[in-house]
Amino acid sequence: MRVKLKGVNTVRKRLADGTFRTYHYHRATGEKLEGKPGTAQFLATYTKAQQATIQRPKGTFNDLVRAYTGSVEFAELAASTQAEYKRMLTKAEPRFGSMPIKALDDQRVKEDLLEWRDEIVRASGKREGDNRLTTISAMLSWAVDRGKLKTNHILGFKRLYSSDRSDILWLEGHIRAFMAVAPLEMQRALILALHTGQRLSDILRAAWTNYDGKILRIRQSKGNVVVAIPCTRALRAMLDAMPRDATVILTSVTGKAWKKRYFSDQWKEASDAAGLQDLHFHDLRGTAITMLAEAGCTVPEIASITGHSLKTVATILEKYLSRTAALAEAAIDKFENAAATDFANRLQTGRIIDPDT
Repeated sequence: MRVKLKGVNTVRKRLADGTFRTYHYHRATGEKLEGKPGTAQFLATYTKAQQATIQRPKGTFNDLVRAYTGSVEFAELAASTQAEYKRMLTKAEPRFGSMPIKALDDQRVKEDLLEWRDEIVRASGKREGDNRLTTISAMLSWAVDRGKLKTNHILGFKRLYSSDRSDILWLEGHIRAFMAVAPLEMQRALILALHTGQRLSDILRAAWTNYDGKILRIRQSKGNVVVAIPCTRALRAMLDAMPRDATVILTSVTGKAWKKRYFSDQWKEASDAAGLQDLHFHDLRGTAITMLAEAGCTVPEIASITGHSLKTVATILEKYLSRTAALAEAAIDKFENAAATDFANRLQTGRIIDPDT
């Protein structure tokens, strides 16, 4: 007979290969419970987590962290976001762990939190300092919604770090330089990103079952939204010529799904070899926006494909579209004007674009 244990969150996650796996977490502590429900291993990890809640002081900042990271709302966040939030909240615990939750309702706590942020900025930079405070703010807003606090006193705090790469695009010369030196696996990734405008994590998870020969459907990790992207002739030519030995479309040279960190290392190596140290993979999203606009897509249409906000799309176009009228003509023509069979032959020989043509 299986006993139903209280305070267990069940989360079903989609893996990189397209399959699903179920995880269980202790709600109050956020600890992952090992084993399957009903097994001795599961019961042992559950008991250990329960004991931790008994030993922990109640009504403190630490207690709020555990409640937040064990909540249903937190479980809905992407796995990478959960890991980063936990890291930053853990960093805050030595300073604020024993602070009573009631003190967070006192407006003077804003000064304490901002002073701590400033210390982090001096030690680790503006971005890290702002991100840590942003994470705490997200937790406090959750606590307000749950009735644990009356006010989030740092809601909308002024950030010190700003990064605007909306005017940084991959131009024709950049693409040619990358294609001339990058391994075939990296070339495929660039074309898939350039022709879809998707985030790296979503591209690496894209599965063959989501491609029907005309449309590629990608579930975006941010917002859990499925976007349907009509494929260009060049993208179809690439996809149709690729082997389908794995569940996912993009694989390493060994034929296995990419680990995000390993892919990033390989991408950086190829970019460095091409002399493109100032360009990031993420900049391909902004480039895709510009190319879609030059192809006649409206701002709402672009946003529905890339997942950007309307404001972000408009900002990128305002900064660059009027000054890069030849971008789509110069870059896409090299893909679109080639016959699909010729493009497939280039793929098989490891040369998607010949830099001498």
